[in-house]
Amino acid sequence: MTRSRSRRRSAAPATPAPLIPSAVLPSVSLADLTPREVQHDLRAVLAHGAALAPATRAPAALTRLAHGRYAPTALIELFDTKVYLTDYFQTPALRFFVAYVFQASAQPRAPKVYPRIIYKDGSLVWRCASHMISSDDDFWIGKGDVCQRTVGNRVFFESVESTTDLPFEMQTALETLSRRTVHVRSEKLALQLVLRNGAAHQLRAYRDFTAPRERAASNRRNLIHGGRRVARFRRKHDPSSLEIVPGYEPDFRRGVIERSVSTSVLYGGTLDRYRILSTNGRIQYWFFSGPRQVWIIPPQATTTELSSFGVRTVDVLVDEDMCCPGYEYHYLDDSEDPPVLYSQIPEGFVGPAGPHDPDRADAAPWLDALPIIRAFRRRILGQRNTPASRRTR
Repeated sequence: MTRSRSRRRSAAPATPAPLIPSAVLPSVSLADLTPREVQHDLRAVLAHGAALAPATRAPAALTRLAHGRYAPTALIELFDTKVYLTDYFQTPALRFFVAYVFQASAQPRAPKVYPRIIYKDGSLVWRCASHMISSDDDFWIGKGDVCQRTVGNRVFFESVESTTDLPFEMQTALETLSRRTVHVRSEKLALQLVLRNGAAHQLRAYRDFTAPRERAASNRRNLIHGGRRVARFRRKHDPSSLEIVPGYEPDFRRGVIERSVSTSVLYGGTLDRYRILSTNGRIQYWFFSGPRQVWIIPPQATTTELSSFGVRTVDVLVDEDMCCPGYEYHYLDDSEDPPVLYSQIPEGFVGPAGPHDPDRADAAPWLDALPIIRAFRRRILGQRNTPASRRTR
């Protein structure tokens, strides 16, 4: 949900960052290790001088994390990063893994192991929480960096939620791990042990999240399309006006990296997921195809540098309406007087309410009018027209 606040502009790093290499890799799998072997691996890292470095100041964090119920049972490795993961936990507000992120090459002199919280968003992408706001009357998971938006004479800062998306190459392994969980463990303390609790309306992530991004951006050669959007709409609320900068369009002919399958109760069954490279090879798309909708997860770079949150330090900027999920928020907010309609679906393209969440509506009328979705249906799925059920408004 959008919130507004002011922030100070951070100074750019004095020494520009080196050029970040790129690589196109298939998705990684869970390490072929037993829970005992995973725990032994993490203990060895700590025994060789790495320090556990939780962001929170909770006194119990150092003594309780990485032990007992918070000991890891699975491991994912990507690039130079190890992500150790616990069993799947459940609070009234969130399902998540406690993760321990270790990057030996990034911190050779004083290596650290960073506890993090990994969870799945409603768009079905796995994310790493940047912080949280938790009080008696509010709870909100921090969603990374922010962008500025001007409406009339007012300036807003909005979360750029995709900055917390974990690499596409890691998503299938996380999905596999969550699916093999038979019993999700009830949990009350983990979020307080791991996440820094911000003041009310602390929208932007703290420096531990933003500093690696600023350093990467200090070398303009690391920026995708010079830090400008690679996809935008010429006209607001007109899906046909979507423009993609030449070279950054998905390569439907030769760029399909892989196809994977998952399931979702929210989306009504089996989902086919296609990871597709751009024609210039600099970015990658992730298309989800379900029984009713096709949608796009915000594209990612193919860069190989990850931060201590396990996320890429380089963004791909696109108009957010291109990446509207299949079901998106659309509801009457009765906390306001009078009630206010809150919607994240472009005006005039709202479908029926979702079958499992009345606060979300079907975004297929918008999605199926996007040229990029129409091309995907035609060239990848072999569909010349969308099913008649999607045409009903």
